[in-house]
Amino acid sequence: MSAPTQQPGPDARRRHPDMSTTTRTTPRASVPDARRVGGLAAANARLLVRNRLTLVDGVLLPLAPLVMLAVTADEPAAGASTVSLALLFAYLFPVFYNLLSVVVTRRDELVLKRLRTGETTDAELVLALALPGVVVAVLVAAVVVPVAVALGMPWPADLALYALMVVTACVMFVAFALWTASWTRNAEAAQLTSAPVLLLAVAGSVVALVPEGVAEVLQRTPGGALDTLVQLAWLGGGADGTWAQALQPLLVLLAWTALALLLAQRSMRWEPRA
Repeated sequence: MSAPTQQPGPDARRRHPDMSTTTRTTPRASVPDARRVGGLAAANARLLVRNRLTLVDGVLLPLAPLVMLAVTADEPAAGASTVSLALLFAYLFPVFYNLLSVVVTRRDELVLKRLRTGETTDAELVLALALPGVVVAVLVAAVVVPVAVALGMPWPADLALYALMVVTACVMFVAFALWTASWTRNAEAAQLTSAPVLLLAVAGSVVALVPEGVAEVLQRTPGGALDTLVQLAWLGGGADGTWAQALQPLLVLLAWTALALLLAQRSMRWEPRA
């Protein structure tokens, strides 16, 4: 007869815990904790400031187009195009590209995986990663208004439309950054994988330079919708009303935002591929 198998006692189980369990078994709160989000966001902001290249790209570059307002502010349409360019820089660099690089780097260093094993929820982690860039973009959008008015541009015709466009664009580019990060192998590859979103974003800046048929297509891109909304928010919609004119580009922007959120939710990866 074979000897009976000895069952491990409590002390043995304590010395050899089950390492396959890497997530918390206790339920997590559905509402993000402001303290945790603020602490993680502050840490990410400090890393942003310490990296000179990231600081220039994420903070100083979005302010560069404001210098052009000194030349274009006398012509309202040209001034609104300059404002659109400044906002586009704010969306692309501190929001989109900075978040893309941060997520890929933290993922490859297993930082995201470690944070998810604690009390931090996925929503809190995404908010903390995105918040520094979003704050920069919102501040740029706020600073543009008094600067443009001081240089001779009229006061925006509809600040509510302007604010809605800024917030929606930030959400869209955050989602696009998370989606792009899911198929970006490393931080260096982000320079290539970011190209599709960059092309969609800058399409609006060439609408006036292409034939009418092409322009109609480009106006359905995120960049085209954003440029149209800036023009309407600043100069108004004429006799038809600002919001009546803004309905179509606003729906285009919301559709792209919904698509970006869906792609990000379905493809988000928290650790490198094996």
